[in-house]
Amino acid sequence: MQRIGLGYDVHRFAPGRPLILGGVRIEHDQGLAGHSDADAVLHAVTDAILGAIAAGDIGEHFPDTDPKWAGADSAVFVRRALELADKQGFRIGNCDVTIMAERPKLTSHKAAMRRRIAELLGVEPSAVSVKAKTNEGMGCIGRAEGIAAMAVVMLASK
Repeated sequence: MQRIGLGYDVHRFAPGRPLILGGVRIEHDQGLAGHSDADAVLHAVTDAILGAIAAGDIGEHFPDTDPKWAGADSAVFVRRALELADKQGFRIGNCDVTIMAERPKLTSHKAAMRRRIAELLGVEPSAVSVKAKTNEGMGCIGRAEGIAAMAVVMLASK
């Protein structure tokens, strides 16, 4: 049996915070605003896993009203979603991520993100794709107000 899940996340830029995407720290003049580390990529991956197992969304499991998650490493969220998938008898088949950002340029960081996501998911890097796109100057992403990410995961029966 196979299940597919789609995840999406978006965060505004915020001064004085590190920029973390796909579990990788990226040099930039601003980070992303959020209750946790605001890693939009890992948040989208978490939501994709939760969606595939029909277990709600990241906000239900890790509410931004809970001080426990303040500044949390988003890898914790991915690991918990994987535990829930494992309990239902699923493992990751593959993961496909698209990051939408005008800046910073992410080409030189995609391989590191791919390796880190694969490590978190317990799969080979060949089972993870990371793509970066701009919004061609359109909308809030195009105006460089923040970064958005989408992720799709396929889960397979163990």
